[in-house]
This record gives sequence, C-alpha cells and structure tokens, in this order.
Amino acid sequence: MYMYLKLMNELEELILKEPYKDGQKLPSIRMLSEQYGCSKSTIIKALDELEKRHLIYAMPKSGYYVVKGTNSSQGQASPILNFSDAAPDPNVFPYLDFQHCINKAIDTYQKDLFVYGTAKGMASLIDIVRKQLMGYQVFTEERNIFVVSGVQQALSLLAAMPFPNGKQKVLIEQPGYHLLIEYLETRRMPVIGIERRFAGIDFDKLENIFRTEDIKFFYTMPRFHNPLGCSYTSKEKKRLARLAAKYDVYIVEDDYLADFEQDSKADPLFAHDNSSHVIYLKSYSKIIFPGLRIGIAVIPDPLVETFRLYKKQNDIDSSMLSQAALEIYLRSGMFDRHLAKIRSRYAARAKLLDAALAKEAARNGGAFTYERSKHPFIHTHILLDRRVSAAQLIAKLKKESILLESLDRNYLNNFERDNLVKLNATNVNEDDIARGIERIGAIVALLTKHRHVTKMKSSPTSGEKN
Repeated sequence: MYMYLKLMNELEELILKEPYKDGQKLPSIRMLSEQYGCSKSTIIKALDELEKRHLIYAMPKSGYYVVKGTNSSQGQASPILNFSDAAPDPNVFPYLDFQHCINKAIDTYQKDLFVYGTAKGMASLIDIVRKQLMGYQVFTEERNIFVVSGVQQALSLLAAMPFPNGKQKVLIEQPGYHLLIEYLETRRMPVIGIERRFAGIDFDKLENIFRTEDIKFFYTMPRFHNPLGCSYTSKEKKRLARLAAKYDVYIVEDDYLADFEQDSKADPLFAHDNSSHVIYLKSYSKIIFPGLRIGIAVIPDPLVETFRLYKKQNDIDSSMLSQAALEIYLRSGMFDRHLAKIRSRYAARAKLLDAALAKEAARNGGAFTYERSKHPFIHTHILLDRRVSAAQLIAKLKKESILLESLDRNYLNNFERDNLVKLNATNVNEDDIARGIERIGAIVALLTKHRHVTKMKSSPTSGEKN
C-alpha cells in the first residue's frame, strides 16, 4: 500500500479518536511529518485527499481544520443494537474512493463499458485478480478465473450444471449458507447435510458419505464459517482435500472472508488440492459493499467449458462498469487502504465481542455456552440451554431494541437443529458491544430461571396425591 494511503487511514483515526471539535485545527504539516516519519509532500498529498473526501478543509496560510459534523456521532450510543445484521458496516463503505474509480473507469474504457462483455469477465480485471489471489496462496491461470455476479450466482450455476464425476447430490454443512439452502430446496435439487460444530465435523462420517452417497460436490466455508464463526485447521483442510481426490467428490470452497484472515499460515483449502477437485470462490461484497455484486470463481479445467456455457446462458456477462471500477480500485492501491481500515475496525469489535461473551457465559453458569477462538472473529454464535427458547429470547430482546437472529433458516428443513443463536458485531458500535452482551446474558439467565421455577411448580411434591 502506498505511504500516503496508509497515512490517510492514520489521520482519519486521529480525527475520529482524538477530542477534536468541529472546526478545530489539525497539527501543522511539519509536526505531522515529524510524528509519522515521512516527507512533507506525503503529508500534503494525504491531507489533500482527505479534503476531497470532505473530512477536513484548508485555510490558506493557516492550515487544515476538521469539517463540522466529522465526529458528531462518536461516543453516542445507538438506539438499536443490531447483532443480527451480517452486512458490512456502512460507515466504512468507500463511497468517495469508489465514486472516483467509477468516473475513472468511464473516462478510461468509455464505449467498452456500454456493450456486452464476455461470460468470463473483463480481461484486465482477471489479470489483477490473478495477482491478488497469489497473496491468498491461490495460484491459478487466467483461463480458470471467472467473474461472477456475486458468489450466489456461482453457487446456483454449480448446483445446476453436470459434473465430470456424473454424480447428482449436493452435500452442505449444517448449519450453512441460508441462500444456497433456499435455492436447493426451492428447486427440489437432491441435497443432504452433515453437522458442523465449532470443533469441526466428523471426518469418519464425512468419508462414509463420500463413499456411499452420490455426492457431486461438498459446499464448505473452511474459514470464518457463517454463521458459526469457526475455521478448519490446516490438518483438516489437507484431510478434506485427500478425501475429495480419493472419492472423486468436488469441493466448493467459499472463502468469502479471506481478506480478514489474521493467521499468515492459514492457507485456503485450494492450496492443498493436488487433484483439481477444489472450486474456489471469493467475494468482494463483504469487504467493499454488498451492492457491488462482483465475485470470483476459480474453476478447475474439467469444468471450465461447462461453467462458461451455463454462465453465458444465465446473464451473458456481469456488470462491465462494476468490473472496470473494481479493476481500477484494486490496481490503484485504494483497496489495500480500505482493507487496512476495515480490518482494524472489525478486529477491535471482534475482541470486544469475544471478551463480553466469555464474561457473560462464565457469569451465567451454563445458561448459554460460548466457545472461544484463538483468533476471534466479528461473527460467532452461542448455544442456549435447552430450557431456553431462542424465539422467546429474540422476542424479549427486540422489545429492548436489541436484535438477534436464530439459525432456523441456516438448516435444511429435515435436519435436526441445535439451540443456537448467532451474533454479528459488524453493525454495532464498539462502545455498545459490552452492554448489549451483558443485557443478552441477563435475559438468558432470567428465562432459564423462569423455566426452572415453572417446572418446579408443575412437579408434584412428595406429600401430594397423584
């Protein structure tokens, strides 16, 4: 990432975290240069960019000042604590950066954007994406990369198209991605599930399913599973890759949150595939903004032509304007700047969420269970005591403007469900996380106690007649 882009992030944090009042003057260029150890020209370039984004304004021969309203929302408690929304935080959407990229794309590509493209995607975007994928340990050729209208489109194409193994069924983790479940069940496609817990899945059971069932592909989220929040170990990924090769079962790896990985040694499942049985999917919606609707599918050679045909028949091509803007956004270094900002924000919230849940779980004495991770993530789940109704808990908290969501839609209709509730802190202010989790814990404890008392009252005492 360019130095001035990194500096922009640091100056934004300075403006937001320090007690600057609206219209207050920032430190001088010389002071900032000394503070951050960089040249005055780099400082000026960063400040000029922040001025374009209306975060600060310049006064000739005076300096730079904070724009009125920049920090007006800081420190204020939100009236609604939304632990149910999995969408990215709109406060960190790169509106102005991407607007610049859209304008630049129109100037650069002009008429090329207003005609049909190719089913495969824009060549210049595929070129930069291929280079970026190397950083995730996904080494592939341009012929294997497809631009798709979000990961959901790739999944629908893969579910519908025939595979070289001639098999029919889709195997998915339970709980799992609700939109894929809805797609498969609505179209009555053959699908079965396998339980996944925080500790992983039963590999003996998985191997038995691979061996005895007609599995076309196994859909999995090895990293930051949605909605559980857990990840497979390197050992488990290698074992899964070996099973896929042994039983000729394809693996669809949804690595939609690869950009948030903290462990440099945590390679994707794709990196362990030696038999061309792993299909790698990546989304830009969760890291930039949902409306972008651009995803990447890395398709093994035996599937390339079939996937191309189905993709072409589905939508001819994905939005050329979005592709061109994303290509400029990635190539310019703006993506790296945004990634550093959002990773920092989410990491802080994840730590607060983890600490608050661990504290409440310990204090509530088994009313709910929370399993901690070495690298806590922005979304996770809790397992409620069987005496507590998830629906009742959600309804009570909603009256207090705290939003939670059960995992009902994350299960196949005929699959047995655990008493789970998911929590996501992407849209909860840092200052609100602890108090929100504390209130959730209090309501869970209250419901547990109420059920216990009700059960005691309904049970006959030793001196009563039946």
